[in-house]
Amino acid sequence: MNAANNPSSKAVWPELNWQDWSATANTLHRFTQIVGKVRMALSPMLNHWWHVTLYVTSRGLTTSPIPCQATSFTVIFDFIDHTLRIETSNGGRESFALRSMPVAEFYSNFMSRLSKLGVDVHIWTMPCEIADAIAFDKDAANCTYDLADAQKYFQALVQTDRVMKAFRSSFIGKVSPVHFFWGSFDLAVTRFSGRIAPPHPASAPNFANWAMREAYSHEVSSVGFWPGNGGYGRAAFYSYAYPEPANYAAAKLRTPGAFYDQNLKEFVLSYDDVRKSADPDKALIDFFEDTYFAAADNAKWDRAALERQGKMPPR
Repeated sequence: MNAANNPSSKAVWPELNWQDWSATANTLHRFTQIVGKVRMALSPMLNHWWHVTLYVTSRGLTTSPIPCQATSFTVIFDFIDHTLRIETSNGGRESFALRSMPVAEFYSNFMSRLSKLGVDVHIWTMPCEIADAIAFDKDAANCTYDLADAQKYFQALVQTDRVMKAFRSSFIGKVSPVHFFWGSFDLAVTRFSGRIAPPHPASAPNFANWAMREAYSHEVSSVGFWPGNGGYGRAAFYSYAYPEPANYAAAKLRTPGAFYDQNLKEFVLSYDDVRKSADPDKALIDFFEDTYFAAADNAKWDRAALERQGKMPPR
């Protein structure tokens, strides 16, 4: 992986101070959960909950096509025009402005526009993976949407998505898309060894244990980015292995500032350390690669079979 020679490595990584934009992030987190739960309700089940995620686009986040009887529809968060759009395969279209509004109002707007387009869907209105959450249709507390903050977050997602896709390309084994999990509000990509994992013991608020076990049914090395929600308080990149092999936490990492967090049981790298580095792309690729090597080598993955050998084919 030679991200250092990629001219796009000089792309701008915006400042993301959690304390400055946490109100917008908390509101947007719930907006994405409402849309994501509609996708989950109507999409065929995929392993590891891959059927529920959102994806980064050149304008924001999208569901990709969601099946609905004999048609499909797509939901788009446009963080450039700050619009929520719904587009159907038979030409239907609805939209409304993304702005400061209570989560309950967003929920009502979104569900009524789906109904206008002939989409009949019901979701559980309790947020997932959020402690002490309020049901979407009753939430008047989370109501902040700052356009500039939303756009900065989107630009951070664009940069992270780009680097994650470069990292993903060298792995030819089973690997997830680069996708956005609205439950935990993070962008992630996961590599698999091909081996079954022991039942996962963890749980999260309003998230069933059996669902967690499905997500971690196979041995993984996963990397991701989250903006500081869940009490962490700052934007950061992370990497973990499940099950965690012996000596994993002792891995030596090339990226300055990266460390193993004993409480999280994950490697962590501050977003600011990446943003301020001389070559953000290389700093992040090194972090992803080194933590993957620690997982794969200590757990004795068959790396020769799972990784692309030699140079990448020409583009």
